[in-house]
Amino acid sequence: MLDGFDLEHHGDLEVGDGLVDLAVNVRAGTPPPWLVDEITSSLCDLASYPRQDAAVAAVAARHGVAPDRVLLTAGAAEAFVLIARAFRPRHAVVVHPQFTEPEAALRSAGHLVDRVILRPEDGFVLDPRAVPADADLVVIGNPTNPTSVLHRADDLRELARPDRILVVDEAFIDAVPGEPESLAGASIPGLVVIRSLTKTWGLAGLRIGYVLAAPGLIEQLAAVQPHWPVSTPALSAAIACSNERALSEATSAALDIDRQRVHLLDNLGSVSGLSTYGVARGPFVLVQVKGGAVLRESLRDKGFAVRRGDTFPGLGPDWLRIAVRPADVTDAFVKVLRDLTD
Repeated sequence: MLDGFDLEHHGDLEVGDGLVDLAVNVRAGTPPPWLVDEITSSLCDLASYPRQDAAVAAVAARHGVAPDRVLLTAGAAEAFVLIARAFRPRHAVVVHPQFTEPEAALRSAGHLVDRVILRPEDGFVLDPRAVPADADLVVIGNPTNPTSVLHRADDLRELARPDRILVVDEAFIDAVPGEPESLAGASIPGLVVIRSLTKTWGLAGLRIGYVLAAPGLIEQLAAVQPHWPVSTPALSAAIACSNERALSEATSAALDIDRQRVHLLDNLGSVSGLSTYGVARGPFVLVQVKGGAVLRESLRDKGFAVRRGDTFPGLGPDWLRIAVRPADVTDAFVKVLRDLTD
């Protein structure tokens, strides 16, 4: 617990037996059967140590970069730990509200961390001028968890400096149709882009993600990574999720999420006392409602789990994050929510 914020708290802790999960941002109905088959077929190779070459090549091809610009990781969370171990920033800054794992990893490694807090009245939109000029490591999510705001790529580029590491967490950007504002594959000094296969493909239990950066930065990160960090089944998933079939399905899934989010927001507009801020583009929305902490418990009693907001710096107990789900789930949830707030 730091300054009243539990940086180690994650949405999976909200979910319990029998609860409808609107707390975790993994796409419903995943992983798809064809991906399960690909992962299952790799189990015959478990007697051998994992070999990453094919998976690295697949991810590199997917983003149009050279293989030496790719580092596979055991989920995006490992990438944050590697960053904290590999680099020695004098002035690290994390832009909040956002996923708390990067700050937790930096602090665990002994770094001092400053926060730039984006404001709801500004729609949680980044103003690059708010980041201190002397910051030599800056972390920001895009789209940001939990605000669901998609920042402009030009604003992120404005944060880049020759003597700065700029970490952009793009764990949710494949849930945005066309991935606008993505910096994956961009040639920007000091840029480190983190991607995840967890959210769109439902692979939270497999732990697979990757880093895109200049070769020198990749070498620094790899130097503090343990041997064989990514399992053979996870490597199989990385290959499968990078091919044309997977990219086409991901595009369709992102369009579905777009429609489902519009449906969720339209329905939330009828809930008494509930407010949203900014333009949501991710597979979740952030809402503010008086008595949010009590409401969250009441929703649990009615069978629905949503993510508490008070563990995110910049938010408080009246904030809740709600995952985008198919229309029938949303309708059932909003009916209960409306009954509790009327």
